[in-house]
Amino acid sequence: MTLTTLIIYIGITGLILTLISAFVLKKKDNLLMSFLQNFCGAWFVFSGWVKAIDPLGTGYKMQDYFKEFESTFETTYVSFISPLFPFLAEYATGISVSMIILEVILGLALIIGFRPKLTSWFFWGLLIFFTILTGFTFLTGYVPEGGTFFNFGSWGEYNANNMKVKDCGCFGDFIKLEPKISFFKDLFLLIPAMFFLLKSSKMHQLFSRSLRHILIGVTFIATLIYCISNFMWDIPRIDFRPFSEGKDIRATRIAEENAQGAVQILSWKLKNRNDGKIVELPNAIYMKEMMTNYPKKDWEIIDQIKTEPTIKATKISEFEITDANWNDLTYDFLEGEGPSFMIVSYKLYGKTNIEKSIIKDSVFVADTIFKNQNIVSINKIFKGLEEKSIQQKTFDWDPTFSKNMKKMGAIANEIASKDIPVYFIAGGAGAEELEAIQKDFNMDKVVMGMADDILLKTIVRSNPGLVYWNNGKIIDKWHINKLNSAKEVITKHL
Repeated sequence: MTLTTLIIYIGITGLILTLISAFVLKKKDNLLMSFLQNFCGAWFVFSGWVKAIDPLGTGYKMQDYFKEFESTFETTYVSFISPLFPFLAEYATGISVSMIILEVILGLALIIGFRPKLTSWFFWGLLIFFTILTGFTFLTGYVPEGGTFFNFGSWGEYNANNMKVKDCGCFGDFIKLEPKISFFKDLFLLIPAMFFLLKSSKMHQLFSRSLRHILIGVTFIATLIYCISNFMWDIPRIDFRPFSEGKDIRATRIAEENAQGAVQILSWKLKNRNDGKIVELPNAIYMKEMMTNYPKKDWEIIDQIKTEPTIKATKISEFEITDANWNDLTYDFLEGEGPSFMIVSYKLYGKTNIEKSIIKDSVFVADTIFKNQNIVSINKIFKGLEEKSIQQKTFDWDPTFSKNMKKMGAIANEIASKDIPVYFIAGGAGAEELEAIQKDFNMDKVVMGMADDILLKTIVRSNPGLVYWNNGKIIDKWHINKLNSAKEVITKHL
């Protein structure tokens, strides 16, 4: 679905709600105001609902924003607020759930006319918050690589590749909107928001006062439970992400790679290093004259203008997994025949301790034997034992994480005993961490690997979580809280 299609659908919904309120509920005082209430209300309810399906995804997006705010403000005269953003990132999921609930409630409040003045102020305030997020992200497209946001004199021509956050997350993974589009969308919504502030007394109010309060209260509780159920108790049952159940990852990756390979360079944008002049040259001319008329010492490449791929690349194109020695495991899943299981943990929760210990090490001396002034051999002679201090990493796992990993280890071993490959893939891990996981949670039959944490977050919304693969397809996924034993997995699929 495109943004245009969504606007049409929500517009139709707003029109139907307006007709119902006018001709069924007899609220005909201001039809334009009623339509704006219903349109904006339906917009907020829908956008909140698609985010409520996957509140963790919105939390991850908020972490991206907080990370960029931290790096942006730490070089300014207000750098003292920079440490606030890592603190907020720790509570990104809670902020996400709160924002989703507020968005849904505000949407319903607009439709039923709950406390118009208060609703108008909250609606305007939340839109200002959204506009700041999307506006900041969009405007970073003018900041060149290595530049800083508040150094406005260094801003150059807009380049979407300069943006650190590529997707605003306004509709979760349902529709991917570029921050530029989302920014203008938020600016547009500020128009009715101001209208509500100035004319809140003209807003329609449906039903009785007590019923409006009951509807708001029930919606609050229902949305809260729905949000929590989609990350604390289970994975989202509606999955808009690339690695959804039933997805042929092998075929999709091949199609995406072929589409990217067919992309052609149409032209080049160059900037003169001396006078700042910018030119755009067709690819054929640039390739012919690049050495003579546009040498690198005088001209800097700003951008390449390319044809759009017939299939847009997703995280599937970035699907890469290695073992602790950096050997590629990717094609074990893409090309492997038959079933396999992937245990996913995008983050290993626990503390790393450095322990010093004293060991005794043998010391040898070299004894050289000469013959006719030539070296014939060098013998090592034991001299004695010497104490040496060594450092070792130990890991103190978080109690909840440890409990979940023990459960996952038992399930993994039971599956592996059926001669079915089982992999443990961790984000942000190294050889020592993987070795400790394998030892501490009895995963002797499990192949240990590592991958990008963002990739793993995209695959399954559980830490740890279990994914069932077969012939390059994702067949099923499980939240850790939905896995009691391997029997249900084996019974269902094997």
